[in-house]
Amino acid sequence: MRPTILALDLEGTLISNAISQIPRPGLFQFLESVRSQFDELVMFTTVPESLTHSIAGLLVREGSAPEWFSQLPYVQWSGKTKDLSYVCPRLGSALLLDDYGPYVHPGQEQFWVEIPLFASPYSDDDKGLKVAAEHLNERLSTLRSLGP
Repeated sequence: MRPTILALDLEGTLISNAISQIPRPGLFQFLESVRSQFDELVMFTTVPESLTHSIAGLLVREGSAPEWFSQLPYVQWSGKTKDLSYVCPRLGSALLLDDYGPYVHPGQEQFWVEIPLFASPYSDDDKGLKVAAEHLNERLSTLRSLGP
């Protein structure tokens, strides 16, 4: 099954954190790229929904994210891990892009795309989103070669 949904973490993945809200270098281009690869993008983060939407709006206003980014659906979830069944009941339909392994739900490791943590000192030369894009491309290519 080819994943059609990409669940995006926010803190340490797309931005620094919910306090400083520094966009990761290459964020705009990365978001445009993954939007063309997946049917749906969703926010799957520990940051409360209202703050997530506020941060997304700020990123759009600053020109760090495309206009549509502020309209992404927010996944409501509970527990200690990010269970992808909250995103889609059909396991394998969604991938999780996250920097923090302990949030990966047990048994769903094959659907996790790891990204290096974006942490202080925040470098303008950070290549985390490029690394993530390569991992996503590899994962999607592998799944395509396996067939339907």
